Amino acid sequence: MQEIKIEENVDVRLDSYLANLLSMSRTKIGKLLKEQKILVNQEVVKPSYFLVKGDIVSIDSQEEEVMSAEPEKMDLDIVYEDEDVIVVNKANGVVVHPAIGNNHGTLVNGLLYHSQNLSTVNGEFRPGIVHRIDAYTTGLLMIAKNDQAHVFLAEQLATKKSTRKYWALVWGVIPHDTGTIDAPIGRDLSDRKKMAVTATNSKDAITHFRVLERYKRVTLIECTLETGRTHQIRVHMNYIGYPIVNDPVYGNRKLIDETGQCLHAKTLGFIHPRTKEYMEFDSPLPDCFLKIQKLFQEE
Repeated sequence: MQEIKIEENVDVRLDSYLANLLSMSRTKIGKLLKEQKILVNQEVVKPSYFLVKGDIVSIDSQEEEVMSAEPEKMDLDIVYEDEDVIVVNKANGVVVHPAIGNNHGTLVNGLLYHSQNLSTVNGEFRPGIVHRIDAYTTGLLMIAKNDQAHVFLAEQLATKKSTRKYWALVWGVIPHDTGTIDAPIGRDLSDRKKMAVTATNSKDAITHFRVLERYKRVTLIECTLETGRTHQIRVHMNYIGYPIVNDPVYGNRKLIDETGQCLHAKTLGFIHPRTKEYMEFDSPLPDCFLKIQKLFQEE
């Protein structure tokens, strides 16, 4: 039995919180709740239950499920494709690859249906996946269609030669136009499901940001990553006191809706593994982001 203690007033639905935390679909969470394999304070609750500080969420981890990665027809937003690379614009709520409890509806399932040629470097459950973003973060990902391309693209990530720019809406009005957050990230010592800025068992993490627009209560920023740690932008912006709007895990504010954090992987650039030419792609902000942004623009 796995237990998660809610350490702060997150003001978020149980299913939304667990979907972000565990990269599990809300449908699967609803099924486990119905089967009483997820309890709150040892009681049966609905998916719409709003978590409060002090709640203890218990998850029955004894469920045996065979991992699989099967092709599934999906409406993928393919920005670019050739014999080596696919650039896909990931939709909101889509988990990147299968995991226990979430074998279906992932980006990998859709990619397997779309292409018979995907790299095998990261194993059978992550074919083609060079890097990933959170389920409720939208935007661009590069997918490798063969192992040679995968190694070449992964090396660019490791040596900081690729370009990754994210747009985010954060709480608070940032007074300075640019900034750099250089703070190591590791597992949160009080909640192993979360990441945190910590000196214990952590890795270097560097995020650069610049202000794009200021509103009455929030700021639109562009973040450029030097490193690619789990939840890096979400953790770093929360650390300096400007948490991402609508983030159910690190946001520390009331949620606007259930669509997830206002964080979008907008620009992706890399040297092509075959032509050795630099390529860069840009994607528009998704409707879920624009809807929330508009609320603050009209204040």
